[in-house]
Amino acid sequence: MNHTPHVAVVGATGAVGVEMIETLEKRGFPVGKLTLLASARSAGKTMKFKGVDHVVAELTPDSFRGIDIALFSAGGSISKEFGPIAAAAGCVVVDNSSAFRMDPDVPLVVPEINGADVKRHKGILANPNCTTAITLMALYPLHQAFGVRRVFASSYQAVSGTGAKAVEELDRQVRDFAAGRPVTKEVYPHQIAFNVLPQVDSFLATGYTKEEMKMENEGRRIMHHPTFRASVTCVRVPVFRAHSVAVSAEFERPVTLEAARAVLAKAPGLDVVDDPENKSYPMPLDVSGRYNCAVGRLRLDCALDNGLCFWVAGDQLLKGAALNAVQIAEELLK
Repeated sequence: MNHTPHVAVVGATGAVGVEMIETLEKRGFPVGKLTLLASARSAGKTMKFKGVDHVVAELTPDSFRGIDIALFSAGGSISKEFGPIAAAAGCVVVDNSSAFRMDPDVPLVVPEINGADVKRHKGILANPNCTTAITLMALYPLHQAFGVRRVFASSYQAVSGTGAKAVEELDRQVRDFAAGRPVTKEVYPHQIAFNVLPQVDSFLATGYTKEEMKMENEGRRIMHHPTFRASVTCVRVPVFRAHSVAVSAEFERPVTLEAARAVLAKAPGLDVVDDPENKSYPMPLDVSGRYNCAVGRLRLDCALDNGLCFWVAGDQLLKGAALNAVQIAEELLK
């Protein structure tokens, strides 16, 4: 791998693409050359990287000649079509969609957990689901210490996880509601302002949604834990940015609060924010724009044996997406 690689961002003008470009710059990633790619309707826009204007080009099958690493965040159908084309051109793809996450030939990576899996790539690497990534930042260190068997979890997911249009929709609905105007909806099936929607993604025959099954399916791959079980309810909340998850985890070995705290305090990419007496706990507003996830509300679970409850929050555009992708690219250079 070239040590000042030619990097492409696919879906450069989207919510995650914007964060990817900023993260490459902020982390001092050694970009030799940057190519920004997007759909025809975004082509021609300019975006700044290190103070220099870069013109967005239209994504075509010929876009990947000479490119070393391509960070994809343009949706599953684009990834399925162009990921293999990019890989065939000799480029390593880091894909943020769900297109390749369950493909046994594609490593699914959270660098703090299974960074070594990057070496097994055959041209494509996958970024996990954002809620799963944020949850595992706290769950995996506990798993290493106590052996997790299963979790019950509920997510509190921000609208920016859906994209820029959803952010605009929440903003518009709040303003319309406050002004006494009728509230309209386009992105979500129901009003999101002053409401919560117990649906993220589409429903499966079991009654779970696709999003809800990702924690179990992807968690098994990332933690190398084929018997891990997760029963999850994913909920969209009227928050602009950063997801939170309430988790009850059951372990094989007895857990003490002291031991759990010590484990979490040492975990990479995670801050412990847990001082209930001073009303200190992780919140979306506080983790927005931050690389680290935060965990708090630690307590022994009164309904499970060897159980621990915790609340974890993280910026889903960063650790849940752009940051994780750039960290995977950093692993490629090592």
